[in-house]
Amino acid sequence: MTTQIVELDIDGPVAPPRSNGELVFAEPWEGRAFGLVMALVHGEAISYETFRTALIEGIGAWEAAPPVGEGFHYYRCWLQALEQVLAAAGLVSTEEARARAATFAARPAGHDHPHDGDAQHHGHDHG
Repeated sequence: MTTQIVELDIDGPVAPPRSNGELVFAEPWEGRAFGLVMALVHGEAISYETFRTALIEGIGAWEAAPPVGEGFHYYRCWLQALEQVLAAAGLVSTEEARARAATFAARPAGHDHPHDGDAQHHGHDHG
């Protein structure tokens, strides 16, 4: 198995937000969405070029008809492209992905998984 090498765009509409050359994530979910795409590409579940094409199309669609009162949000386009690619590949339906996202979004801030508060039972602390 050969691992796909991903070269992220540095300029242009699909270039991820950066500061001093480093990727920037405004919220934890953005980094998770980015990491999920990279893991799926490296695991050869999806093609980066397929994902990139969907991202370009999504950004283009937003630019052609931006929702009234809504500013551009790169990682929303990223997430929509991921949903589209997963659905097209038959890996996860858009409805399943959105239902799972809603479940995660409903969790209290700072909690990525349910636990009883005891670090011994889930392998790490929250220090």
